[in-house]
Amino acid sequence: MVSAQTDSAATTTTTTTDTMMSSTATTAKVFGGRGQYKTWSIGLNVGATSQVLATGGSNDFRNKVIELGYGLSIRDQLGHNFGLQLDVRGGKVSGNNSSLGNNGNYSTKFWQATLSGVVNVATIDFIRRKNSVNFFLTAGAGLAMYNPTGVTAQGVPFDYKNGAAGGNAGTGSYVREYVVPIGAGVKFRLSDAVALNFGYTENFIDGDNFDGVKSPSNSKDHYSYGYGGLEFTLGSKSKPSLEWVNPVAMMYDELYDAALRQEVEALKGRVTNVENAVTDLKKDSDGDGVSDQFDKCPNTPAGSVVDGSGCVIVFPAAAAAADTMTGTAYSNIQFEFDSSVLRTSSYPVLDATSADLRSSGKTVEIDGYASSEGTAAHNLSLSRDRANSVKTYLVNSGVSASKLKIKAYGETNPIADNSTEEGRVANRRVAFKQR
Repeated sequence: MVSAQTDSAATTTTTTTDTMMSSTATTAKVFGGRGQYKTWSIGLNVGATSQVLATGGSNDFRNKVIELGYGLSIRDQLGHNFGLQLDVRGGKVSGNNSSLGNNGNYSTKFWQATLSGVVNVATIDFIRRKNSVNFFLTAGAGLAMYNPTGVTAQGVPFDYKNGAAGGNAGTGSYVREYVVPIGAGVKFRLSDAVALNFGYTENFIDGDNFDGVKSPSNSKDHYSYGYGGLEFTLGSKSKPSLEWVNPVAMMYDELYDAALRQEVEALKGRVTNVENAVTDLKKDSDGDGVSDQFDKCPNTPAGSVVDGSGCVIVFPAAAAAADTMTGTAYSNIQFEFDSSVLRTSSYPVLDATSADLRSSGKTVEIDGYASSEGTAAHNLSLSRDRANSVKTYLVNSGVSASKLKIKAYGETNPIADNSTEEGRVANRRVAFKQR
């Protein structure tokens, strides 16, 4: 069974948004823990018992007789949809075989105590702020105490506890057996503290003496209990009851909270500022590859070669001559930073060198160099790659590979100061040495 509980609804003022439980305000949060709710409830119920189950099953006595049952329940709600419940029930179950033409009958008084899990499986009001109708399932186990009395089909009276006129001495005590109750029900919320329950439970006895008669198949006995009752939520009025709370509505209220919405709007503003800052970082008005925020030399002419601060690089005279020559054989070949790819401006020099080598029969040493950025090992490898790029070009143009020798010097033998950008640009080279 489950208790009557309240749900959260939002009340918005100019300064805050509270979650409302009927007429009582609360600050309960979706993930705030059980301490913010009322979880205990007590219930009373009364109903009808029968030896017949709705799901079927055999009985030693053919005709059912409706008898009175009653009970008390105490439940601790562990979550929105699950609770543990202690049930104490009593009453009487009866049956007879008058339809078979004999006077066999029984009447069993019983008491039982069980501990069950209660699961709320559905609600028809889940989209409302306050759940009003819940459907639930129960299952558990416990101990049943009972005393079967009656008359067998052979006309012999029996009384398990006190004995009978037929000579039975009786046991002097109630029969004790394990019992497993399985049930379902529906609960209607009447107020913040009261609920109306209707349920049906099938009780399976771990014995074949509940009706006082052992069947030839030694099948277990059973009985059913249909009931109605009231449940009362225990605890402070300032707290909502856990099970009647609608988590979806609570989550909406939290998201609708004015302070939270202000934080979200402030966050949107910060995101916009970041996006604008990123846009500014990308802005490059003069198109030199350095963003305006870091460009120390704005408005450089189109096509200018600039350094990391956006200022035009002034190449040493030797380097400038190498870039602008139109075919002087054996001039230095310049390379970009950390690159061994030939510049197109180097082709005239390489073509003139190739023509001279093919016509004169000379042999040359191709010496590769690098500036001082990076490790010495890396620069040595880079200088070798640069020399090989020049050799490959000359061989592809018709020069015999036997006339070309490769040598890598790395960052040694600089022709300019490596502490300046201009010097490093000049040192990224390949030089020819005639042999």
